Amino acid sequence: MPDSLEHKRDLLRQFRKRSEEGGGPDRVAKQHAEGKYTARERIDRLVDPGSFLEFDKFVVHNCRYFGMDKKQFMGDGVVTGIAAINGQKVAVYSQDFTVLGGSLGGAHAQKIVKVMEFAAKTRIPMIGINDSGGARIQEGVVSLGAYAEIFRRNVDCSGIIPQISLIMGPCAGGAVYSPAMTDFIFMVDRTSYMFVTGPDVIKAVTHEEITKEELGGAGPHSAKSGVAHFKCTDEDECFERVRELLTYIPAACDAPPTRLATTDPVDRENVRLREIVPANPKKPYDIKEIILDVLDDAHFLEVQKDYAKNIVCGFGSIGGIKVGVVANQPMVLAGVLDTDSSAKAARFVRFCDAFGIPIFTLVDVPGFMPGVGQEHGGIIRQGAKLLYAYCEARVPMVTLITRKAYGGAYDVMASKHIGGDVNLAYPTAEIAVMGVEGAVSIIFRGELSGLNGDAFAAKKQELVDGYEQEFSNPYKAAELGYLDEVIMPEETRSRVYRYFEALTNKHQSRPHRFHGNIPL
Repeated sequence: MPDSLEHKRDLLRQFRKRSEEGGGPDRVAKQHAEGKYTARERIDRLVDPGSFLEFDKFVVHNCRYFGMDKKQFMGDGVVTGIAAINGQKVAVYSQDFTVLGGSLGGAHAQKIVKVMEFAAKTRIPMIGINDSGGARIQEGVVSLGAYAEIFRRNVDCSGIIPQISLIMGPCAGGAVYSPAMTDFIFMVDRTSYMFVTGPDVIKAVTHEEITKEELGGAGPHSAKSGVAHFKCTDEDECFERVRELLTYIPAACDAPPTRLATTDPVDRENVRLREIVPANPKKPYDIKEIILDVLDDAHFLEVQKDYAKNIVCGFGSIGGIKVGVVANQPMVLAGVLDTDSSAKAARFVRFCDAFGIPIFTLVDVPGFMPGVGQEHGGIIRQGAKLLYAYCEARVPMVTLITRKAYGGAYDVMASKHIGGDVNLAYPTAEIAVMGVEGAVSIIFRGELSGLNGDAFAAKKQELVDGYEQEFSNPYKAAELGYLDEVIMPEETRSRVYRYFEALTNKHQSRPHRFHGNIPL
């Protein structure tokens, strides 16, 4: 009988099956042939087994133009719902390229908006898997308005819940701006790309010829533009990195902090660090060696590791306390701050502050990068972003000067003056307005002006030695209270842990205002 209970149950089974088929076996096979999983397979591989609860499985579009009434698919090209990752509840949407090329129309966007609002209400991270041909042209301005609805939710969620974007296929035109407003972007090498205007448009307008991969692939966006935070070799690695990231960040801005389990003793001596900083101040060393030796189990999740390599940002833990790490990298451009590194670090500091993640800053910086290109590229504005981010931060901040801290860059790198809670230094630290050679040449210009040859060299060396003895050490700053302690390198882990432990209940209120005006 048509109205029997079993008939109704069969109907539900049929609807479920139709929804789960996506665009059909031929299109699914094509997706697989391109080295890509389907929308549902991606969710299954990302989340904890059996944890996914789907929303809006039977939604279809209502467009009747251009024969679209004959092209209706249940789910309308996007799978949405809630799940768990490492036991942490998350919201997720996954665009289905097998259905109308994953194109976004009104119904498609409404599903995404609904799950985003659910995530914001329930204070859980929002993960978007992007694989779409862009706006559904047949729906005209409806699709444009639909994108704007998503953009507004991105802004509403910003700083409240973490937003993570996985680019696993095309993401072009206006579609790129939703991921761009999220906290982290993951891209897959050779199968994902992002750009506002594609190669064909660029060729028509500027006559430049370039491939999709060269223009907007994971390579250029992780190394040149800085758009991508993580570049992955394949989709499975991407899912692993997302799961790893979620172990370090909270579910929401107001979620109570949690600690990571570790068997790494908090009082472990950093024996390897005794000789890490070279006696020669001009000799480079790898700051990551210090980071890895201090963090629990030598585990560090670096963010944007291929972009602006003169500064290092990422997540780790010390004695189970989750921290964000910002460090100048002497191995690249001597660790100098330039336009790209300033903006990279500022964005990372603001994320940590928004979500209550303590910040551990390691300083070895000779100053800001000089040059016409840097000045005209906005080093003043970009450097001010990092200064603003640190000044605004209210999370616990521990700063360690390992060697150079020169000029305005000393101030900017979480100094005591702009809000560092605990400021430490190694005995090798040099805190000064500028390097010794430059300072001596300016201060003692008169004494040196009449000398030549050996006399000049001997006098300058005498002045350099005197300046180094007086200023190229951490003790003047410690005498003034700008440093809280000078520590031995082997003490780093235990000291930093104890300071972060003491700062656990730090509370610092902000003045009432709508919002500050960061120099964008």
